[in-house]
Amino acid sequence: MTFETILLWFAVLMFASVLASKISGRFAVPVLLVFLAIGILAGSEGIGMIYFDNAPLARSIGTIALIFIIFSGGLDTNWAETKSVLWPGVILSTLGVLFTAIIMGLFAVLILKFTLFEGMLLGSIVSSTDAAAVFAILRSKRINLKKPLEPLLELESGSNDPMAVFLTLGFISILTVKNMPVVSLIPRFILDMGIGALVGYGMSRLIIFFIRRLQLDYEGLYPVITISLMLFTYSVAVFLKGNGILAVYLAGLGLGKTDFQYKRNIMKFHDGLAWICQIIMFVTLGLLVFPSHLVPLIKAGLLLTLLLMIVARPLSVFLCLLPFKISLRKKAMISWVGLRGAVPIILATFPYMAGIVKADVYFNIVFFVVIASVFIQGSSIPFVSRLLKLDMPMARKKSYPIEFEKTAAIDAEMTDVIVPYNSDAAGKMIRDLKVPEKCLIVLISRNDTFIIPSGNSVIEGGDILLVLANKPDLSILQKRITHLGKE
Repeated sequence: MTFETILLWFAVLMFASVLASKISGRFAVPVLLVFLAIGILAGSEGIGMIYFDNAPLARSIGTIALIFIIFSGGLDTNWAETKSVLWPGVILSTLGVLFTAIIMGLFAVLILKFTLFEGMLLGSIVSSTDAAAVFAILRSKRINLKKPLEPLLELESGSNDPMAVFLTLGFISILTVKNMPVVSLIPRFILDMGIGALVGYGMSRLIIFFIRRLQLDYEGLYPVITISLMLFTYSVAVFLKGNGILAVYLAGLGLGKTDFQYKRNIMKFHDGLAWICQIIMFVTLGLLVFPSHLVPLIKAGLLLTLLLMIVARPLSVFLCLLPFKISLRKKAMISWVGLRGAVPIILATFPYMAGIVKADVYFNIVFFVVIASVFIQGSSIPFVSRLLKLDMPMARKKSYPIEFEKTAAIDAEMTDVIVPYNSDAAGKMIRDLKVPEKCLIVLISRNDTFIIPSGNSVIEGGDILLVLANKPDLSILQKRITHLGKE
């Protein structure tokens, strides 16, 4: 292909992926299936007839994309909610991954007639989860999960990829290095995770230092700084024999829980970049698969998928959450939403690089398991959440014509305050509400219109007030709006 032809196909596939993502929202189809389907349709056995059989290149593209996606995931994590489920999340993302790998490894030995270590490699590859697909489905159906499910799933999915990567590389080493004992993975694990964690924490502080100290002339250069330091974080961790994925996630997490200038714009930039990387990664992996190679593995793949969903994942979750006071229904929900995502497919390209004899079997089985898992579990998540009575309606987030970015220099946040229809504040002017001194009503949203308030503005039931205030003053205002007659 000429350069112009490659550029044309790239533009067409990107545009088609964005348009096709509407299908995800309308029919509750996980978006990763849509992107994979586009890649398959564009491939050599699809209508696009693009022949792509370069597993090393696919792995490189997937790894680079994963760095951006993991960093953005850490950056978007709500630490205030996540820290309350820190230990359950950490245990699920480490021991949970290990238990899943062991159970699936044993099933692979029985079903595929693999050796024990070959089975453990397959189990390791499919051991991580992807909650992004879960939340995409829930958002499309305007459903929230009750606490602490969302922050727990978010933390688990964001932090379990490093463990899956470690196990995959570890069992590849056992299969390729003669007489390598399994116990040698223990010191490697401590070194891998320890260095990754230290580099991630240190780089998060360094990134914040540079953003706060550098006085750049152009605001658009701040995301460039974060990209360069993010890639530097991954590279340093890998050069030091640490886990680069863990380092990048922790760097993003440390950055996300800190206030600094231009944070909102940086987060939006990385969110958009993560979407681009997801599309590129999924379409590339879709191009890499040959559907005709999946047909002979349908029976084994479907059986492994069912065992993963109804045995391996639930057993791992229940064992890991045994010490915590989490209800049976919530544990069942966590078990069911353990969807597999892009990471297992990327890890399935690693055996090609290592010269594993059954590399093509690994890739095709994993690809089938991911698609089947996402399709079966993904489409049933809204039903299961209602069945277990763990769903609640998602509040519509109001979009305002102004934005506020919280920094360390101001002790205030911009918050929505809804005026109940039966509130004593309804029908009163703002000046009669006794608004706290350090509390400012910036805007009133009423019937899809915005009103700039003054002291004489009359509050009506159903109004949404955009309020700039610190937490104590905001609490006072909320009480006065809902219980004014009792003040």
